[in-house]
Amino acid sequence: MSMWAFDDRGTKIMAALAVAIGLIGSATILAEGISSGKRGERFVTVRGVAEKEVKADLAVWPIRVRVAGNELAETNQAADEARKKVLAFLAENGIGETEIASQNQRVEDRQAKDYEQGKAAFRYLVEYTIQVRSNEVERVKKVSQMTDRLAAAGVVLSSQGNWDRNEPQFIFTQLNDVKPGMMADATKAAREAATQFASDSGSNVGMLRRASQGLFTIADRDRNSQGDGEGANVGASDIAKKVRVVVTVDYFLN
Repeated sequence: MSMWAFDDRGTKIMAALAVAIGLIGSATILAEGISSGKRGERFVTVRGVAEKEVKADLAVWPIRVRVAGNELAETNQAADEARKKVLAFLAENGIGETEIASQNQRVEDRQAKDYEQGKAAFRYLVEYTIQVRSNEVERVKKVSQMTDRLAAAGVVLSSQGNWDRNEPQFIFTQLNDVKPGMMADATKAAREAATQFASDSGSNVGMLRRASQGLFTIADRDRNSQGDGEGANVGASDIAKKVRVVVTVDYFLN
């Protein structure tokens, strides 16, 4: 092999090494530039809140009458008479058949339960549940406050614990109609908060970096607690409602 051939091959090898080293160096500089950019990124996280008062548009009112006795036929007849009195009471006060969603009967034989044998004063319980479902929320509320007339007629309304007292539930169902406007208001509030922060720190608000929306909650207007899920109606005893949403937004600072 000639000296010239060796020198030529060696020159090529050295050139290749130089190019490789150069590429490695360029990659290192680029990586450091990206890393430095991440460390130098300045942004502020702000929250924007929007609240809106609305009116419930649906009333759901379960009315329960319960009659106890030792003779099934007599108990059932008495419960049916009480049911008819409730329907007549509703009709007299402007709640018609089209607003009666359902009428369900439940019969319970207490002696059929081992743990109640010999303890129950009456063997049979017959219960009727009449459910009113109406968009006339003001009228339903008014009529629900007149149930003392049923008591005067000998009809005793029953309840199933503190959470169910034969009271109407008032629900707001038009959440999708108010969502766009409330989102705009919440985002505007977040931008104003970011602008104030930037001004105080000698910066300017830049582009949007990231945004996330919280859940929309619906609560009685004078109730403090919020719902556990999207559109949850927390506390449904009041016609006046408050819809609330919170957005969290990151803005770059220049």
